Amino acid sequence: MKRQWIPVALLALLTAWGCKPAEPPVDSTAAPADSVVRAGEPLAPLPRVIPVADSAKVELGALLFFDPRLSKSGFLSCNSCHNLSSGGADNMPNSIGHGWQLGPINSPTVLNSKYNLAQFWDGRAKDLKEQAGGPVANPGEMAFTHEAAIGTLTTIPGYVERFQQVYGGPVSMEGVQDAIAAFEETLITPDSKFDRWLYGDDAALDSTELAGYQLFKDKGCATCHNGIAVGGAMYQKMGLKKPYRDVKTLGRFNVTQQEADKYVFKVPVLRNIELTYPYFHDGSVWDLKEAVLMMADLQLGIPVSDAEATKIVAFLKSLTGVQPRILLPVLPPSSPATPKPDRSL
Repeated sequence: MKRQWIPVALLALLTAWGCKPAEPPVDSTAAPADSVVRAGEPLAPLPRVIPVADSAKVELGALLFFDPRLSKSGFLSCNSCHNLSSGGADNMPNSIGHGWQLGPINSPTVLNSKYNLAQFWDGRAKDLKEQAGGPVANPGEMAFTHEAAIGTLTTIPGYVERFQQVYGGPVSMEGVQDAIAAFEETLITPDSKFDRWLYGDDAALDSTELAGYQLFKDKGCATCHNGIAVGGAMYQKMGLKKPYRDVKTLGRFNVTQQEADKYVFKVPVLRNIELTYPYFHDGSVWDLKEAVLMMADLQLGIPVSDAEATKIVAFLKSLTGVQPRILLPVLPPSSPATPKPDRSL
């Protein structure tokens, strides 16, 4: 699979130079809910309609998600590591942070992340709101402080006005995190081929994809990768049947300090998996079929032939849904009083 390397500085500049507002998500809370036609399946379809309770908050969150001024360098935004043009990830084994530091772990996709039981590989953030504050103050990521970020945003009249409109008060980190989370909750990818099949369209999947789904269930993959996001709902040890090669990244142990949680990670979401390479928490595998074969060996301890893996991959690709149509927002212009960012990245 071809590796895609995107210079972080260029990516940040692109996010800052947008000239069109973000296209608001579909707001249709009154629309009737879809009924799951194929009952009894371990997987559930995504909703076809994305309800939006507060479009002004979501729009503010979109501005903040793309704004590099939340970073010390003025180059890095949320979108730098969770690029919405590449499946909500950055297609790199390890993300690049402040000062060109390589992060310690692969960036998971932000798409459909509202369905995770917790955020980050080790589950240290209970929800998207809590997660949104972490990278801003992480010295290896955006390398700012919450106080400095709020100080910067407060000098920008456009943000002051929007925070007053949405929250009825001044710019705050509580509001920043809440707005970003509200935007991220709209990043759903409905209407995949597999979802259409779940909703009753018999022609949505071909024979290879159907065979791959049956193997996915028969081999035990659905034991961990289940539910609406096809994963993200439980923790599991990496190397359940055979030890995994990475013994340095301790996973959930860093949160709980429990010996049993060493090498335990949140099970990744498999929706849009063909777009979010490289795979695993260490980003060490670029080919999806190779990842399937490794998981069968390390996690299930069962043989999967090359032909069977090919069919499972065909099924996994049917999980790719309609990507969010987010146009780069027009960021509020800086005022002369805005502190100049540290360009030492």
